[in-house]
Amino acid sequence: MTPRWVQTILSNKGFEIFARVLFMFVFLAGGLSKVLDFQGGLAEMRHFNLEPAVFFNVLTALVLLVGAVLIILDKVTWLAAGALGVFTFLTILIVHRFWALEGQAGVVALHTATEHLSVIGALMLVAIYSERSKKKS
Repeated sequence: MTPRWVQTILSNKGFEIFARVLFMFVFLAGGLSKVLDFQGGLAEMRHFNLEPAVFFNVLTALVLLVGAVLIILDKVTWLAAGALGVFTFLTILIVHRFWALEGQAGVVALHTATEHLSVIGALMLVAIYSERSKKKS
């Protein structure tokens, strides 16, 4: 049985929003970095052969920021989680190519890729939770 004080915390809307903000922090930070350091974002896109770099930098910033805000606000969460999930999976294929790296770089990329898979699972859970909570309303 869940203690009453835990139930109180978990049913608090403010706590839910706080949790969503914490979960989306990585996406918000990534999107803001592409906007605030636009030249750095362009260099990153070029480093991974994503041309035209301006298009990919702007698209990345939009997906990250809009997706994160939609999840925080619980609006079309399924779409936002799907977009962020696809984005996160693509970063494994484009950026964290552990199978193509040797030594410590490959190990670090493998760990990052497995963490990304966990984030994708959490995005799926947020979408499931959102849909279930709307059906109960």
